[in-house]
Amino acid sequence: SPDGDVIDCVFSHLQPAFDHPQLKGQTPLEPPERPKGHDSIDAVTESIQPWTNSGESCPEGTIPIRRTSETDVLRANSIRDFGRKLRKGVRHDTMSSDHEHAVAFVNGEEYYGAKANINVWAPSVADRYEFSLSQLWVISGTFGNDLNTIEAGWQVSPELYGDNYPRFFTYWTSDAYQATGCYNLLCSGFVQTNNRIAIGAAISPTSSYRGRQFDIGMTVWMDPKHGHWWLEFGSGLLVGYWPSFLFSHLRQHASMIQFGGEIVNSRSQGYHTATQMGSGRFADDGFGRASYFRNLQVVDWDNNLIPLSNLHLLADHPNCYDIKAGRSGVWGDYFYYGGPGRNFRCP
Repeated sequence: SPDGDVIDCVFSHLQPAFDHPQLKGQTPLEPPERPKGHDSIDAVTESIQPWTNSGESCPEGTIPIRRTSETDVLRANSIRDFGRKLRKGVRHDTMSSDHEHAVAFVNGEEYYGAKANINVWAPSVADRYEFSLSQLWVISGTFGNDLNTIEAGWQVSPELYGDNYPRFFTYWTSDAYQATGCYNLLCSGFVQTNNRIAIGAAISPTSSYRGRQFDIGMTVWMDPKHGHWWLEFGSGLLVGYWPSFLFSHLRQHASMIQFGGEIVNSRSQGYHTATQMGSGRFADDGFGRASYFRNLQVVDWDNNLIPLSNLHLLADHPNCYDIKAGRSGVWGDYFYYGGPGRNFRCP
């Protein structure tokens, strides 16, 4: 791939998911019923992955997997930690140590999925043990030890990938990030069905300040027939699914949907990190400058995509990263979010 990744085509039934005792010997499921009301107005150009630019894809019956190199593993603190979110990730306690968020969320109802178009940038990450991500969260359970989450979006993580490209990623946990779950296909869990999308691969092109804007569509929803949670990337590319047995609360439905940005502030230099969120610009800067999410929707009990009701905004360090929401005919529910991190108001 042009960005230095090696992409292997692996037989579908030999992917990491099928190491799981409850999946051993099975084959990937047929495509699910998609949520209704699925088409949105896509006024902004979509980003894709550089490794497919030359028209390459994996043969039928195989899936592309980004090859983990020895140096990837050596960057982690230990083999056990490789691919884990090393610290609590979901926004749950304003005092939460070193993760900072600018997010929009809905709660108080039963949710069966979420959809958004996410603007793609390449924010600068100041420390190799920090990251900057923009994603959607599908959440259930309490914020104690039984938290279940499904997460998908893009992230810049020098620790995980050894570079500063934004990369398509997935994550899941069923016990508040303690022992279960991982990024991408780094443990058995997510079952990939697509032969053209490599999870963990770079996304290109990225947006530029006052220049062209690119975004990616992301939909996560529960298949009404089998109860598994499916992931769609872009317009219509089914990536795969999280089997329902991975979870406890998410076997029924989600109780919260969250969209937005998250960074790690390690204070490794003794002051707030200069790691950027989104484009590195505050929400007020608007289109072409600040990063956005648009066409925010949730999936109801009857597998319909519907607009959000009662959207809440939360920026836990608004002098460092902030968020502003709106609604329009073309973009539906949307928000701008992000910031530069360290500045004179964010020491």
